[in-house]
Amino acid sequence: MTPSLSALHPPSTPVASHTATTVLGPVPAHELGVVSVHEALLSVVPGAQYAPDITMDRAEIFEVLASKLRDFHRHGGRTIVDSTGMFHGRDVKLYEALSRATGVHIIASTGMGPEETLGGYFLTPQTNPPTPWPAERFAELFSKEITEGMVVPRVERRGRPGLVTTTADRNGMTPTEESLFRGAARTALNTGAPLSIRFGSDAMHDLDVVLDEQLPAGRVLVGGLDRKDAGGAAVEIAQRGAFVGLDHVGRNDSPHYLNDHQRAELVLELVKRGHVDRIILSSNSVGVAKGHPGDSGHDGHDLPFSYVLSTFVPLLKAKGLSEQDAQRILVDNPRELLTHS
Repeated sequence: MTPSLSALHPPSTPVASHTATTVLGPVPAHELGVVSVHEALLSVVPGAQYAPDITMDRAEIFEVLASKLRDFHRHGGRTIVDSTGMFHGRDVKLYEALSRATGVHIIASTGMGPEETLGGYFLTPQTNPPTPWPAERFAELFSKEITEGMVVPRVERRGRPGLVTTTADRNGMTPTEESLFRGAARTALNTGAPLSIRFGSDAMHDLDVVLDEQLPAGRVLVGGLDRKDAGGAAVEIAQRGAFVGLDHVGRNDSPHYLNDHQRAELVLELVKRGHVDRIILSSNSVGVAKGHPGDSGHDGHDLPFSYVLSTFVPLLKAKGLSEQDAQRILVDNPRELLTHS
């Protein structure tokens, strides 16, 4: 465990009257500790579970994920958010067992996107003349998961997600994705769940879409703001009151993302501008990948869930980040996003 992080437990400002929704039920806010908000436990390309060349050994998957979660816990991590949504490998029973075995709180998510990853049913025109699925239908789908439990296909509903998530195409938001974003925002507004969006080509435009649904900016996390094409959007997003997701920490060899030294400078710039209370860090790590090109080489697969704690935070501190600001970023900010009265 990183010694300097021991001061991060318990949080400096307990808010025991608030709770977060984990796969094992509500957890008091002060128990969340260090949180990683944008990770993937099990990422399965839709349909890969039926392919003859793909092995889905649940015992093996459990052991791999348990080992990675225990490593996260040893480094001071206490809560992981699986932010993959509904159809990319989410396994509620597996996550329950992992949480019990490792002591790490696991928060699952509902939602879907971008459009290219949707199943045919969700692309089927629902009106005459044909139009994309309306926002209200997506809102009903996501809201039922939050209020009644996550769907375990053909079996039951089980547990409740603690986050709504959706993504736009990098070439720009499609009409179907606008329905997804508006439906996700309505779900967040009506249920109190937080919303995580990954922007397409224009972060401010995509944030404006969900704010147009009257969702408070403080309930929104805009992810992917460490992409090189995000430009100066991180500062502008923070000024609007939404959370800034720098969520590919550890990805240092991509032409599309800042490297860690550039990310660190962006963090320090946000702090200098008075936005330390808007920053959220994670690595988009993938615990187990199935059906992706190369599987183990899939983006984020080789990064441990503990990377932010073991490697990036020490880099930030070496560049001048204070212990108090580290506390705010790792504990207080995600707690504020994820909890509700």
